[in-house]
Amino acid sequence: MLKASFEVLHPPAGNSFLLKVFGELAFTAPYHFHPEYELTLITEGKGKRYVGNHMADFNAGDLVLIGPHLPHCWKLETPAHPAGAIVIQFAPGFLGEDFFSKAEFGFIRKLLQNSGCGIQFPSSPPDKRQGASPVRQQPGREIPTAAASLTEQVKRLSTEKNDFRKLIGLLEILQELALNRNAVLLDTRRTTAELPPIDRERIHPIFAYLVENFRGEVSLDSAAAAIGMTPNAFCRYFKKITRKTFMETVIEYRLNYATHQLVQTDKSISAICFDSGFGDISHFYKMFRSRMQVSPLNYRRQFMQETTKK
Repeated sequence: MLKASFEVLHPPAGNSFLLKVFGELAFTAPYHFHPEYELTLITEGKGKRYVGNHMADFNAGDLVLIGPHLPHCWKLETPAHPAGAIVIQFAPGFLGEDFFSKAEFGFIRKLLQNSGCGIQFPSSPPDKRQGASPVRQQPGREIPTAAASLTEQVKRLSTEKNDFRKLIGLLEILQELALNRNAVLLDTRRTTAELPPIDRERIHPIFAYLVENFRGEVSLDSAAAAIGMTPNAFCRYFKKITRKTFMETVIEYRLNYATHQLVQTDKSISAICFDSGFGDISHFYKMFRSRMQVSPLNYRRQFMQETTKK
């Protein structure tokens, strides 16, 4: 049975933030949350990234800032292949409660506020099919797109030995992130991150259960038992918190996975149907058409046509 996926972080004694370089271990973490901000750079590997209710593919170079209490995890597509990540974590008041309230840090302050949705910093403009929303910037400003430069800055920071330079380096990275014009918001609904603590701790294990199981059999009884509720009470509670039924959410996860498979692989429609957790291809077609207003096959064809035009 699932346990509450709350992570406790401990920066090195005397340091204001935590920086770690991981191998494959970074991708074994369950869908989890913590009260610190987290900046993650994927250095090797590919698979699926889950941030709140947002799902997308990731590859090496994936750079994401995650706000406090926003559940997240990265799952490898090919676990046997090399994988790695650099993870920076810091508490909201790691430099003092009012540090970022100063005028000089206005852009960083806005960045940290937006991170409650999770923010990705791609090297090119966002693909609308990934379900992300561009971060609005102030008009009239020349804002860099230097995602490649940002990844190099994070890598250099991971090898910096001087604590003072490491702290200054982090502030410089945050400023560059705040000015990046390709930044995109991920979980714009903030379904769980803004809940009261008692509800966050109760609902997060349910989403952890979904992330781990939506492609297979999903049991309402198991989900309800994970938070100690009867199925009927669980259904009422889940809809109150998310404004969707549990099964609507399961189907949403499966359809999100299917849309990524349609444009990222050449698998057959039937293979994608079953790989995404649907047990019946006619039901898959019905659910997909209801959400996308087009069949799975035509969705793939349209994507290929649009890609060819570019």
